Amino acid sequence: MEDVLDLYAEPYNPAFPVVCFDERPYQLIGETRQPLPCVPGEPARYDYEYQRLGTCNLFTYLQPLAGWRHVVVTARRTKLDFAPRMKELVDVHFPDAERIRLVVDNLNIHTPAAFYEAFTPAEARRLVQRIEFHYTPKHGSWLNMVESELAVLSQQCLDRRIPIVNQLQREIAAWEVERNQRKVMVKWQFKTTDARIKLKKLYPS
Repeated sequence: MEDVLDLYAEPYNPAFPVVCFDERPYQLIGETRQPLPCVPGEPARYDYEYQRLGTCNLFTYLQPLAGWRHVVVTARRTKLDFAPRMKELVDVHFPDAERIRLVVDNLNIHTPAAFYEAFTPAEARRLVQRIEFHYTPKHGSWLNMVESELAVLSQQCLDRRIPIVNQLQREIAAWEVERNQRKVMVKWQFKTTDARIKLKKLYPS
């Protein structure tokens, strides 16, 4: 826990960017009946019945001190889906960084071993040398700042029925562009000194 909190307390350094990463499932939902058109002075009206149209996964990056985020929609969240996201992180988003400090939870796909399943040993080793993993404690995924960003995404963009992946990608991309243009950052308040007081019971006695 203190490893992650101390990382958050460091000043911004573009050569060693801190990037929080997580994923969440999303249920594609369609209408069984067309919603009634909006009328001035009345709320939108939808039928309570809906149609389940499958699920997908949202891989989400957040660089909290730079106000940058990026969401990738995939069909699954396996190691073979995670590894290409890390290659994208290194080669597309931070090609000039010396080392990327990556904050993730303890999900079994969040491991350098995923690189060796997806790529050649040489390519996997190259990625391992560029990414430094920092894990939140078990049952402490709330310490990953991207969790807050996913909550904002849910409230501002995903709080309605979206039936198909293409529409979902368009909606998320528009939300992402607007947030990135405003460089919305995370003001993290919880520090190591706070943890030692408020979470004292988690420390060895």
